[in-house]
Amino acid sequence: MSRLQQRARIIIGAIAFALAAANLAHASSLGAGTAAFGREDYVTAAVILGPLAERGVAKAQSYLGFMYANGRGVPQSYVEAAIWFCRAAVQDEATAQYMLGLQYDKGQGVSENRIEAHKWLNLAAAHAPRRDREDWARIRDAVGSKMTLAQLAEARRRAIEWRPWRNAGGRIGPVNCGQL
Repeated sequence: MSRLQQRARIIIGAIAFALAAANLAHASSLGAGTAAFGREDYVTAAVILGPLAERGVAKAQSYLGFMYANGRGVPQSYVEAAIWFCRAAVQDEATAQYMLGLQYDKGQGVSENRIEAHKWLNLAAAHAPRRDREDWARIRDAVGSKMTLAQLAEARRRAIEWRPWRNAGGRIGPVNCGQL
């Protein structure tokens, strides 16, 4: 093995180590943020989860959306909640999809839009945690009962055609949800 190949292996190893350490730190921060949320220490949760959400961590974005929707640790704002829920929802985060669907149904932070509401609720129900699946499907169906058959067909078409947003590198990543 040449000297150049040895250096390349060392550099690649160092990069792999740095990435592993960053992922471990990310997981640790997310755990600390969700633990603070669980203790109802919402200010601390917002301080920890905010930077993770800014970096595109879907679970952190979903928690931050909930905190904005309910004014926990941050000022209450349905508009900010919708932005954070959207950023997480397009990354296939089921809870955020569910919450964004509810916001579209109620017109909270977004224009009322039952087609979009049903689409997001349908996506959420399709891969909801087992404990939530039946309840989320019931809410989706309740929204559907307020729609015409044409609206329902359009909502279902949008849900079927929907794919998680992916950036150029193929990773699921952040999207600009500021224009909801």
